[in-house]
Amino acid sequence: MATARSPRPLTDLAVGDIVAERTYQLTRDNLIRYAGASGDFNPIHWSQRVAVAVGMPDVIGHGMLTMALGSRLLTDWLRDPGAVVEYGVRFSQPVVVPDDDTGVSIAMTATIAALPDHGVVEIALEARAGDSRVLTRARALVRLPHPR
Repeated sequence: MATARSPRPLTDLAVGDIVAERTYQLTRDNLIRYAGASGDFNPIHWSQRVAVAVGMPDVIGHGMLTMALGSRLLTDWLRDPGAVVEYGVRFSQPVVVPDDDTGVSIAMTATIAALPDHGVVEIALEARAGDSRVLTRARALVRLPHPR
């Protein structure tokens, strides 16, 4: 499920407004594709045997892939990848990806956290896989498009 809202003018935004939300599905197939694109072939992202041996509950998604989903939420909302001025997160829980055709749902929400000067807005991102917050301190500074 995706909600794509067009960026509103800065004067129409308030702290606490949800500006974008979407649920992404991650499957083992996505992990393999991401490994090829990123060069991160750590076996905890594809081998259950290795993941369990190092203390994980099962194969886990790449942290940077989860972070990228948050960035995608922002760029889809803003319709301009260059509008993301700054973006950072902390990883709080691994995203366990089951070995089935469904995978795991990651629900992302972007909320206005602060309205600083000069058209730059602080966004708080929330990412959940089931009941677990998988990102904390997920914040972005974005520049809103100028009204035409």
